[in-house]
Amino acid sequence: MDEGTFHTFRTFIAFGLTLLLVMLRLEAAHFGAAEYDEPTAGRLPSIWRRLAWYALGIGGVVAILWIHPSPGVELYLSPGDGGIQLGFVLASAGAASAVGIAWWRYHHVRLPDVATYPGALVNEITTAFVDEAVFRGALLGFTVVVGVDANVAIVAQAFAYTLATRLGAPGRNRAMFLLSLVIGLVAGWATVLTGGIAAAFLGHAVTRVAVFLTTGHAGQPAPRGTEVEEVERRRRAPEGWRIVAGRDTGRER
Repeated sequence: MDEGTFHTFRTFIAFGLTLLLVMLRLEAAHFGAAEYDEPTAGRLPSIWRRLAWYALGIGGVVAILWIHPSPGVELYLSPGDGGIQLGFVLASAGAASAVGIAWWRYHHVRLPDVATYPGALVNEITTAFVDEAVFRGALLGFTVVVGVDANVAIVAQAFAYTLATRLGAPGRNRAMFLLSLVIGLVAGWATVLTGGIAAAFLGHAVTRVAVFLTTGHAGQPAPRGTEVEEVERRRRAPEGWRIVAGRDTGRER
């Protein structure tokens, strides 16, 4: 096998791995990872399933880096130029967006339970890395390499990413759906501009962490009126009212 054929063979394998990672993102709900790191019927998702999703995602990205002939140049799987500085700008905008979503949904910042911090932070940062490496890195890179205009490629991968998160399904929070689409577009633009995913990853990771810290959720704020405190508030007597115990109306014999 000559060098050119071997180069093409490695490229096709890397592309196949990219498609498998897109499918893995589609199945995040079954692993209880990404936006689906939420209690179901009062129980948290299996930690082993979440760890399996993280391992498959990171392992797949590492495999692409190892197999593809030029992942840093063609697939944007490198820090890029000026990525850190732009990343801080995107992170600030993302954090502000998270506060805005929390204020729109709850009218205050809803801090999560401290006990959930370690697992949630690992989930948010790992998800941001996998998302950026797969969608803004490999998928965007392959789309541009085959000759698609960069702007068209950015829009295409952003819609693919938003659909892969399943945040557009019925009953899901529309603000989070729009935020995921904006993340896809802005992160794609930042990746093409800098030639790497550092800025996109930093901005995305901070945004995800900020959403968790301001809403108490991994990415899916509960529908209005269904949060624990909202249900409890409805059950409480109105302010100023006093609950009077019922009297025994029966007569003693």
